[in-house]
Amino acid sequence: MRPPGPGPRPDAELPLVARARRHGDRPALVATEGTSTYHELLDASARVASHLLAGDPDLAEQRVALIAPAGFAYVAAQWGIWRAGGVVVPLATSHPPAELEYTIHDADVSAVVVHADLAAVLDRVNLRSSVRRISITEAMGTAPCSPLPVVDEGRRAMMIYTSGTTGRSKGVVTTHANLAAQVTSLVTAWEWQADDHILLVLPLHHVHGIINVLTCALWAGARCEMLPRFDAEQVWSRFVEGGLTLFMAVPTIYGKLIAAWEAAPPERRRVMTDACRGLRLMVSGSAALPVQTLERWHEITGHVLLERYGMTEIGMGLSNPLHGERRPGCVGAPLPGVEVRLVGDGGAPVASGTPGEIEVRGPGVFLEYWRWPEETAAAFRDGWFRTGDVALVDDGAYRILGRRSVDIIKTGGYKVSALEIEEVLRAHPAIVECAVVGVEDPEWGERVCAAIELRGDRDLTLAELQAWAKERLAPYKVPRALRCVATLPRNAMGKVTKPEVAKLFDLTP
Repeated sequence: MRPPGPGPRPDAELPLVARARRHGDRPALVATEGTSTYHELLDASARVASHLLAGDPDLAEQRVALIAPAGFAYVAAQWGIWRAGGVVVPLATSHPPAELEYTIHDADVSAVVVHADLAAVLDRVNLRSSVRRISITEAMGTAPCSPLPVVDEGRRAMMIYTSGTTGRSKGVVTTHANLAAQVTSLVTAWEWQADDHILLVLPLHHVHGIINVLTCALWAGARCEMLPRFDAEQVWSRFVEGGLTLFMAVPTIYGKLIAAWEAAPPERRRVMTDACRGLRLMVSGSAALPVQTLERWHEITGHVLLERYGMTEIGMGLSNPLHGERRPGCVGAPLPGVEVRLVGDGGAPVASGTPGEIEVRGPGVFLEYWRWPEETAAAFRDGWFRTGDVALVDDGAYRILGRRSVDIIKTGGYKVSALEIEEVLRAHPAIVECAVVGVEDPEWGERVCAAIELRGDRDLTLAELQAWAKERLAPYKVPRALRCVATLPRNAMGKVTKPEVAKLFDLTP
């Protein structure tokens, strides 16, 4: 475990809250609930904090899960948990009950804050008797107490679950100081201003949506407009309406926006293209951006997408420049306040032009994997976080080459564990053994592909497997390709050879 941050700051608020006070009646959020000001967000979050405290002086880093659609209520609850001294554990609205239950139990939460629209989802989750179930609407109706606790920046603030080589998801713990460092780095590099207006279409259980979009906007005093879910036609209509200055998404979203533009009539295309000129910056991340997507988007909109590199454990580490050349296939240089180096197997820095593992150091790097001290220790080398990604520096810009672990798949902006998916698939009555690999895909970055050995004379189609898996896995973990084989490829020791498994899908359409 890394050492905690600085000591208490008497008579001080968290920087995000203190900055919001300065923005007062400026619009903060635009969502299905309407337009809300910073003042209204501060008032609602104070009410949520009071409800969570229930007379106690401080949550003292109790974990509090949050499940809500993107909107004012989500942000009020998130800030309320922080202002009460709790740790936010954001839950994915798309996950099946089994995954939600795992996260809630593993994080050992004291409460789950739920939006009314998702109450039925939570009804299917087996909560322990000690876990409070709190309605956001009820919490926001609570009379605020005074004073709220002083929350030190060195305290744990958020726990986002991400997959690892152990198979099951791990809670990545960041402190308030970590989050502030991640945000200020991006605000500086991408020149966020109070008059910026960003459209949020990303999920709010992932660092891309929570930090890069929502928190950066609110830190800068800007306006964050939130759609409850991504819809290509709705996004294009919003571009045409005007007023936006920034947009951030994953490559799959840009692919769908391109498809929607190409399906539009010629006159509509001209309107859509003209609308993009009003935005000052468009960013792509969470997965490798195919060069053809970058080039086609540039043809359609005139924007060269800014590609960057990051992960849950570090926030963002590398970025192409706001001003200057953005090179296809590259993720730029270290962001402000971030140190990056490439090392060989022994940990020594590699020579210029030589591939090496990316290691990152800086105040934005996470504190720990929740209750995984050995994994946490193994993730660091002399204070540097070991990302597991391999890159080389090409004329000053980093180019990602791949990952050291074949068991980590990046698909649609998410990092998932092949081992976890395999463990679930083995429970299927028709499957004796399986191997899951990621295969390069222009839309998803990588497709989740499963090769299986069938039991006896059983049969199994991809559609049948997907229907079964959707009840047990998050949507982006469900296999998109299937191969049934008599025997999985193995080495002399009987271990499945993943590169040979991947070759089974070379001709998959």
